[in-house]
Amino acid sequence: MSTADMRAVIRGEGGRFVYVVSALAALNGLLFGFDTGIISGAILFIDTAFELTPLVEGIVVSGAMVGAAAGAAVGGQLSDRIGRKRFILLSAGVFFVGSFLMAVAPTVEVLVAGRMIDGVAIGFASIVGPLYISEIAPPSVRGGLTSLNQLMVTVGILSSYFVNYAFSGSGSWRIMLGAGMIPAVVLAVGMLRMPESPRWLYEEGRTDEARAVLRRTRDGDIESELSEIESTVEAQSGNGVRDLLSPWIRPALVVGLGLAIFQQITGINAVMYYAPTILESTAFGSSQSILASVFIGTVNVAMTVVAILLVDRVGRRPLLLVGTGGMIGSLAVAGLVFQFADPTGGVGWLATLTLVSFVAFFAIGLGPVFWLLISEIYPLAVRGSAMGLVTVANWLANLAVALSFPVLLDGIGTPATFWLFGACSVVALLFTYRTVPETRGRTLEAIEADLRGATGPAADVRGDD
Repeated sequence: MSTADMRAVIRGEGGRFVYVVSALAALNGLLFGFDTGIISGAILFIDTAFELTPLVEGIVVSGAMVGAAAGAAVGGQLSDRIGRKRFILLSAGVFFVGSFLMAVAPTVEVLVAGRMIDGVAIGFASIVGPLYISEIAPPSVRGGLTSLNQLMVTVGILSSYFVNYAFSGSGSWRIMLGAGMIPAVVLAVGMLRMPESPRWLYEEGRTDEARAVLRRTRDGDIESELSEIESTVEAQSGNGVRDLLSPWIRPALVVGLGLAIFQQITGINAVMYYAPTILESTAFGSSQSILASVFIGTVNVAMTVVAILLVDRVGRRPLLLVGTGGMIGSLAVAGLVFQFADPTGGVGWLATLTLVSFVAFFAIGLGPVFWLLISEIYPLAVRGSAMGLVTVANWLANLAVALSFPVLLDGIGTPATFWLFGACSVVALLFTYRTVPETRGRTLEAIEADLRGATGPAADVRGDD
């Protein structure tokens, strides 16, 4: 976001309060990232404690992804039904239960159950964090504030690496997995005093409450924004989930589902989950590989901050196009490094730099912008349900990549695997150029009004720049 926009928002009490609300809601992202990444270190010691077979080890690791897909499948409709605030409280409770169950698990079966429950909470969080922030933030800084959620995802992943390292000496995997209870409690306690989404309140007929929330989170006149919300609600057909099949919503659904799949099949989580494995194929030892992974995670956080600073200044499309283009170049070079470099000639650091470059470009484009866009482009009546459907597709693609990546490495080799991801990135770039709209500076109601008048997936809903 621009410096001028930031000063405008934080000048009054409403501006300061909306930052507090957004930062607290972004703890959903921290839990999402932490509980996703913590298993990478814990599994080393779980394997020893329970003497896991490779199949069972895979089930333990992927259990959270299965749970996340299930949580996302029901989470969207649930958030539409009970409200965003109560859904966040429910998500925090499920996180706590899953983390506690994993920490005390006496058997592998209980551990897997805890992982799946934790995964359900991850699925919930991947929907409700950006959804709540996008509906409560002013349009001028909505992109930056909503992207706080993705920033906290990267912080959560990095935090999990440090927690794994801190307890690796003692092999305390139960403490690693149970550590997620702490931010879950902080999120639940903090949200008790936070307001409900004004848009959800208005849709439920609670107009006075919606007006009160807007007064708390805005400086100046709120009636024009309230009038836009009123017009949007009155234009809804009232068919709920069935509206997802309406021709006028279909272009937005295509954009969301396409970006959800491309975000995964371009290889980001293959790198994040398997970076130590990839780097151990070079001259790196285990400790160097882990250190390199921490470096990659740090760059992921830093470049997400850059994206937050830029997304309301340059727009969503430019970040997606530049980020995806950079991913293509990084993956092409990575393939060449693994194809031709001498494993004993310092290729480890060269390979690390190509992976860092890939993650950096992902972190300014597909990483945060995907979650931001899907919180903006869907109509209020089906926003939760649409985000749920798109998030399910994202988690299923994540699961497919996580399971297939070791097979690809063994079957076609590391260079060809990176080139395959690069080819997927080329298609993602073309898809973005052809179909993805610009939403910078628009109210959610204005975006919906443009969508109702669109004639195809490439309809222009760009901001007035």
